[in-house]
Amino acid sequence: MQRCHLLDSLRGFTVLNMIAFHAVWDLVYIFGCNWNWYYGQGAYIWQQCICWTFILLSGFCSGISRHPFKRGLLVFGVGAGIMLFTFLFMPENQILFGVLTLIGSCMMIIYFFRNAFRKIPAYIGLCCSFLLFGLTKHINAHVLGFFGKSLISLPKELYRNDFTAYFGFPPENFYSTDYFSLIPWAFLFFTGFFLYALAGEKIFSCQWKGIPIFNFIGRHALEIYILHQPIIYGVLWIIFSMR
Repeated sequence: MQRCHLLDSLRGFTVLNMIAFHAVWDLVYIFGCNWNWYYGQGAYIWQQCICWTFILLSGFCSGISRHPFKRGLLVFGVGAGIMLFTFLFMPENQILFGVLTLIGSCMMIIYFFRNAFRKIPAYIGLCCSFLLFGLTKHINAHVLGFFGKSLISLPKELYRNDFTAYFGFPPENFYSTDYFSLIPWAFLFFTGFFLYALAGEKIFSCQWKGIPIFNFIGRHALEIYILHQPIIYGVLWIIFSMR
């Protein structure tokens, strides 16, 4: 299938932003740099823009994947490998149920339910998925609501252990430096899936050739995701060791 350079460039730009965000995270939390801005609303919006775009694009591309289960299993496996590595060697910065675990899980869900999803009118599926994402956005904090306003407080009994944390109900002592639970983020992934059903043909007909460096990064997003943190940490360690 012919690649869509628009999607590759957008994914590549998002990956570069992710690399920059994680580099700053390393500087602040590992190397002790004091940057107050990183604790504020601006950094939060930056982080949210990165993950929203990444998850939406993954959902969109799942609509054209020839082997969604195989690809999902691979991505989930890489996420599980990262969880195991950080648990064994970096427990103070462990990652439980990071973004790759989420995306791999959603790809496999799409595989099992894609026939049912395709029977839903695209605009209805898109609107319902995004509304459910908005409603459950703060489910990790025991609430359902919109735009930061709580509508329903959820019982503490739902938030039991690491198993419930995978679905969106983390216990009080749960800790992860990169946490994307199935709820609410699967609904954003499904929004991307229905966006492809609604506008995929128009987007793929775009003749823009993209930006070559962004295209390259976008085509190799998974490999770069796996390698970028060790490389960033190594470079920063060398720099700070020479001071």
